[in-house]
Amino acid sequence: MIGAELFPNGIARYLIGGLLIGGGAAVIYLATGIIAGASTFLESTLSYVSGVPRFNRLPYVTSRDWRVVFTAGIVLGAGVYALLWQGGAWTTEVQWWRLLGGGILVGVGTRLGKGCTSGHGVCGVGSLSRTSIVNVATFMTIAVGTAQLVQALGVSP
Repeated sequence: MIGAELFPNGIARYLIGGLLIGGGAAVIYLATGIIAGASTFLESTLSYVSGVPRFNRLPYVTSRDWRVVFTAGIVLGAGVYALLWQGGAWTTEVQWWRLLGGGILVGVGTRLGKGCTSGHGVCGVGSLSRTSIVNVATFMTIAVGTAQLVQALGVSP
């Protein structure tokens, strides 16, 4: 089998996942005209409880309900996958402070890059957005470089 060393469990799960992600993004765009990135979730959700004008812009207020459902679906989908195909909840040996630091860096990068990897990678590149193509190239370059550096330094969880 071609690529068996890269995909020891086969490619079916990746193919199905890609089709579901791409199909879901297409359905959301076709039904609402809104790109299905996840990074706007926090700001649009804050419009429920905050009077700050930044969080109450019309696009946030009008899209906040489906963004809550969308984000809940991401979390619940991962949970269902873990229970059905992995036999239980996923855990990690990574220290809490590393997870927190990584989360903060991802959040800052999301704001600086004007979107998240799902928005740029799935929807932006799919629509041939130059900004998204540059952002994805940057994400991938930094990710590969960081992974190589971490491995070279022998850092582990």
